[in-house]
Amino acid sequence: MMDVVVIGAGPAGVLAALRAADLGAKTALITRDDFGGMAANDGPVPVRTLAHAARLIRDARQFGRYGIAVGAPVLEYPRLLGRVRDVVHEVRTHSALREHLQRLGVAIYERVGTVRFVDAHTVEAERGPRLHAGKIIICTGGVSRRLEVPGFELTATHSDAWGLTAVPPSMLVIGGGATGAQVASIFNAFGSRIQLFQAAPRILPTEDEDVSAAVAAAFRRSGIAVHEHFGSIESFEKTPDGVRMIFSKDGVQDSAEAALAVVAVGWIVDAAELNLRAARVETDPDGFVRVDAHLRTSAPHIFAAGDVTGRLMLVPEAIQDGFVAATNAVRGVVMTRPGRVCPIGSFTDPEYAQVGLTEAKAREAHDVVVAMVRFDSTTRTIIDDRTTGFCKLIVDRSTRAILGCHVVGERAVEITQVAAIAIAAEMRVDALAQVPLSFPTYAGILGRVAATAARALNLDVTWQVSQAEDFQP
Repeated sequence: MMDVVVIGAGPAGVLAALRAADLGAKTALITRDDFGGMAANDGPVPVRTLAHAARLIRDARQFGRYGIAVGAPVLEYPRLLGRVRDVVHEVRTHSALREHLQRLGVAIYERVGTVRFVDAHTVEAERGPRLHAGKIIICTGGVSRRLEVPGFELTATHSDAWGLTAVPPSMLVIGGGATGAQVASIFNAFGSRIQLFQAAPRILPTEDEDVSAAVAAAFRRSGIAVHEHFGSIESFEKTPDGVRMIFSKDGVQDSAEAALAVVAVGWIVDAAELNLRAARVETDPDGFVRVDAHLRTSAPHIFAAGDVTGRLMLVPEAIQDGFVAATNAVRGVVMTRPGRVCPIGSFTDPEYAQVGLTEAKAREAHDVVVAMVRFDSTTRTIIDDRTTGFCKLIVDRSTRAILGCHVVGERAVEITQVAAIAIAAEMRVDALAQVPLSFPTYAGILGRVAATAARALNLDVTWQVSQAEDFQP
């Protein structure tokens, strides 16, 4: 009999098991596939590795501008996939979290196949043990959403795209959210002819409108055909050279063809085989596990964390969820989720990232000042010849609080981490403007934007390093 059984070994599950064991609970971690879950094996780790290769190709094309004579880069895709496998293996093998779990005595069962509830306190695995526990935490993550249209079986998911043995000459990417944008950007850099289709009026619909517009424009300049508000899909058909998508808008039918069609239209719960009914765990209409503020399900001794709850489906959020769920499972319901300051970013080309409110959301409840600095006017981006993009701050006029930060361009994700710290620390924009950030750096761009916002608010901002931009000859 275990004190706690955690189902799923992604970020939420690993942190839940670690926290439960650290609190003294006899803990087991059981997972259908490999330790690390989607994040390590099919998500940020392999995706970032491929994105790094795409960046290296892009950087190599810039060598001539800096007097470096080399031949044109040639991608050997099988070797790149070998590197991806090596990275994933190293991340799994050398994970400090895994070693920590083992030191705490957590029983780890991985690659056991389907895990399902037998009753409210018992789970069994297809190729593993039957485990009994006083408390159970569900952390099974999510899967790509399917489309209920004829011929869908002819399409691929983002997972299939990462596992290709060769770069396809052409690709349809259906879905212009974060996953679709990454697939499109990476394979465009690898030489595929990309058509990106988004049913909504703009790609990246959850981002600030300026971000969506800038990324779409950059994609088009790079050769990606971006089709926004394209209509609805009727079917997919096999062609001699790949696949054809039939779609229509306002009664007019059209089609697009490519060697491969990748569908990335959302992320849904991965709980179909859990047999939640046996545990009396309720789900919402979309199939996500219902939880309260303490991440407790309808069964008081069962908790859920991460993507399976249907909230923000991000690694940092999953980690926080795992910590909270395990704390409450072991100590009783003593903790709720902390306030949300969650930076979000994507390793496309150009990168984009955000933290806090979009401008549209901020204006719904605040009188705001918006400051923006374009990358073609900042020293570091000019040095690196990476002048596409901008950094934008949204500030409450009365409190001077930073409500949101949105960045498109080189190092966007890293810049936004600095903004997230400032927001979490409740720094006023004039305080951020006076932090002596190094010059010339990408982080320093944030200081310059903060100084711009402070001046717009008529605040008395003394000398700051970020103003060094204004004194360049």
